[in-house]
Amino acid sequence: MEAGTFLQTNLPFQWSLNPKRPLPHRLHRTFPRFIRASSTSANSEGRYRGPKPGRDWVAEWVSNNDDVVRSFPIYAGGFSLLAVLLNRTVSGIAPVADASSSQSRADLLTLGLAVTNILAGLVWLSIRPKPVFKVNPDGIECRVGNPDLPNSVVSELLWTWESFSDVTCCRSLVVVYNGSCILQIGCAAEYLKDNGKAVSVDAGKLMQGSLCQGVMKSGAQSYLANLSLYPGKSELPFLPSNTQAVILQPLGDKGIAIVGGDTIRGFTTSDQAWISLIAEKLDATLAKCFDNVAFSLLDQV
Repeated sequence: MEAGTFLQTNLPFQWSLNPKRPLPHRLHRTFPRFIRASSTSANSEGRYRGPKPGRDWVAEWVSNNDDVVRSFPIYAGGFSLLAVLLNRTVSGIAPVADASSSQSRADLLTLGLAVTNILAGLVWLSIRPKPVFKVNPDGIECRVGNPDLPNSVVSELLWTWESFSDVTCCRSLVVVYNGSCILQIGCAAEYLKDNGKAVSVDAGKLMQGSLCQGVMKSGAQSYLANLSLYPGKSELPFLPSNTQAVILQPLGDKGIAIVGGDTIRGFTTSDQAWISLIAEKLDATLAKCFDNVAFSLLDQV
């Protein structure tokens, strides 16, 4: 079954090339949102009696007591330092370190380790990860597509967009295939201030850029976890200026999908794998569509 049959969209495409062409029919979900399983052994209250997912209590405690954990090396180093000094005092050994004494050499080694622990604790307290928050994309909503595509392909493109935006932190999606931009949806940069027009995608210039060229040559996904640190962000002027993260996903050897997110390092490993799988399916659909168009043109000639 085509993925597009599960699509439900509330906003139509903004067809820029042929506005008189009828919009694709809205498709409704044909599958239930919830699946309920029951068995004869289940009680009347419907409680789940299967295996329950385990909890990592240590990780939860560390996450909830971050300041205490970061102070542990200071406590351990301070306690070790006091223990060495107390042992030196009550043991009757001369307070001056003697290199010929094994006890003095052990005490010096212990003092060094204690001071190292204290310094490590101070570093842990002073260096903290910067909190990461979601941002509201600084742009306008855009839904522009190629009006010459079949309704089935349009439905799958919209399904792809809904899949990315619902599951991941995706807020912008651009699909370039066979030398042209066939989809620009989500939040896009505004062409002029208060103009209400989105910056269009120059497919030719985009594909000639270093970012897309590197992705197409490698054939592998490229993840820019913090877009502001990459000088190549100037090659993506159609994305909102405060886009936090970008995934460049090749679509075979003929296209590329650009996924913009609203959170730094917001795309997890699972999200990247999910995007790669959806991109493979989309590539198969687009390749079949464009091959059919090429064959029809040859038949006309």
